[in-house]
Amino acid sequence: MRVFLSFLLLITTCISSMSQQTQKPPLHGKNWMAITGKPLAAEAGAMIFQKGGNAVDAACAMLAATCTMWDVLSWGGETQALIYNPKTGKVIAINALGIAPTGATVDFFKKKGYNFPPEYGPLAAVTPGTPGGLCTMLAEYGTMSLKEVLAPAMQMADGYPMDAQTANSIEKNKDQIKQWPYSKQVFLTHAGQKTEAPEAGEIFRQADLLQTLQKMVDAEQDALKKGKNRKEAIYAAYDRFYKGDIAKEFARSCQEQGGLITQEDLAKWKVMTEEPLKVNYKGIDVYKLQQWTQGPSMLQALNILENFDLKSMGYNSTRYIHTLYQAMNLAFADRDFYYGDPYFSKDQPMKGLLSKEYAKERAKLIHPDRNDPKIGPGDPYPFEGKTNPFIQNLRQRIFGFNENPIDENYLDQLRRGTTSIEAADKEGWVVSVTPSGGWVPACIAGHTGVGMSQRMQSFVLDSALNPFNVVEPGKRPRVTLTPTLAMKDGKPFLAFAVQGGDTQDQNLLQCFLNIVEFGMTVQEAVEAANINTNQLWLSLGGTQVNDRKPKPGSILLNTNTPDWIRKELKQMGYTLSFEDRTSGPINAIYFDWKHGSFWGGSSNHGEDYGIGW
Repeated sequence: MRVFLSFLLLITTCISSMSQQTQKPPLHGKNWMAITGKPLAAEAGAMIFQKGGNAVDAACAMLAATCTMWDVLSWGGETQALIYNPKTGKVIAINALGIAPTGATVDFFKKKGYNFPPEYGPLAAVTPGTPGGLCTMLAEYGTMSLKEVLAPAMQMADGYPMDAQTANSIEKNKDQIKQWPYSKQVFLTHAGQKTEAPEAGEIFRQADLLQTLQKMVDAEQDALKKGKNRKEAIYAAYDRFYKGDIAKEFARSCQEQGGLITQEDLAKWKVMTEEPLKVNYKGIDVYKLQQWTQGPSMLQALNILENFDLKSMGYNSTRYIHTLYQAMNLAFADRDFYYGDPYFSKDQPMKGLLSKEYAKERAKLIHPDRNDPKIGPGDPYPFEGKTNPFIQNLRQRIFGFNENPIDENYLDQLRRGTTSIEAADKEGWVVSVTPSGGWVPACIAGHTGVGMSQRMQSFVLDSALNPFNVVEPGKRPRVTLTPTLAMKDGKPFLAFAVQGGDTQDQNLLQCFLNIVEFGMTVQEAVEAANINTNQLWLSLGGTQVNDRKPKPGSILLNTNTPDWIRKELKQMGYTLSFEDRTSGPINAIYFDWKHGSFWGGSSNHGEDYGIGW
């Protein structure tokens, strides 16, 4: 009787909380929608829409603006995108992730005493991907010129009012910034004073970056004058960045500061346009990027959860939280061992990992009344008719738990931020992007004004951790970045993405279920209380193996979690921690085909902002 009454109270509490007014109003529009991590950057997208651009044009403008604002990325980072093309009815995947440079080998890093490649500095850098990714998306799927799309970002590079979040980050990290001469010149506008970073509201100017963007635009305009078409002219700008004078200065300054990137590394890198991976969850096709991201882990979790009646459990009931936690652990255990650059190995068992049959077997491992601290990778190879070639690696897996406290440093490693970009238009174009890399404290590449990526740290140096993600020149690291598109009845259903390291697919999974299983509006879904598991290998930060090991049973809950649920979870073997905001920050666009309009959800978690018309 007590359990039944608790369940009724839970349902009443959930319905009450879900029906309350959201902290931010939902966005509405019938012509277009632009959402990203900063108000100024969302306005850049709106400006492009107002000039007649499509969703790809607007997404590129927002990408350029967020990079220029260091939110929390820069031009030397990486871009991951999903694009729905209404002309073909297909979802396209953009892989604009950089590669490990010449000389980036296991022996190189181990001789320097590293257990993982470093978190910061020139040795943390893979080749820049965002300039190429932006040019490729714009050339292939946009309508406007690079000059038009970069105009807002170039105005910002010429001077924009610094926001408090970035100013505080610069000040907090100023000791590291001082190690790199070009970074010091850009960021520490009050060098020698008590506060050396720009003040909030101060006009922050980036002359070198403005010159770099101008060079790209000049290359495009010169090509147009010579009779090249729009696409060819944009690729001329691409070539100037990766093969011209910008590349020369980038490589020179990277090596000057102790990095490895060469002009040849930049010249041979290219953007990849790919087929995304997908699964069907109760009639909805959910698309993710390939296994060079962690995106397929959400698809695996959906397959596992399809074996349970989640709706009957109730939103964030003890059973629901437990089932989610276990499903995510199973998916992340496979992520940690099997995901990596598909261009370096054809043995990755993605067909098996994403099969419904494999998911059913994994679901059987979930104990209904306790957490399993020993969950490890499964064996998906038999589900695609093969024998696992890495059985020995599985036997050599590094065991043990991360016993460090959950402090500010651990949470930074777990949830290291970036931004997200969502755009849609009335013609049917939809874009979901999770760009990142080159965040503060960034090592700036000479007089380019471009902050170098820090994505090298997502490689491993030991095949016992993951045989597919061992660092190697020319290889892409397995990243946490993971935009999402969902389609229903052949039409866009939901476009959504989030920042936050290893928590990204955890929060996106729950946002999706909030809408599909519990009928929340998109704004309710992006604000709703989520849980996070720490029972996974960290993808970022930490120089020692112990720093990155899983924390079995460690769970983050919202501070409003009822006392009886806390007690029941503790009895199931969980260690609880709490925060008042556990939802993201998530940005999303829901497609209301009944009324022919867009619903936008912009997180209440940070500075994310959206504009619709």
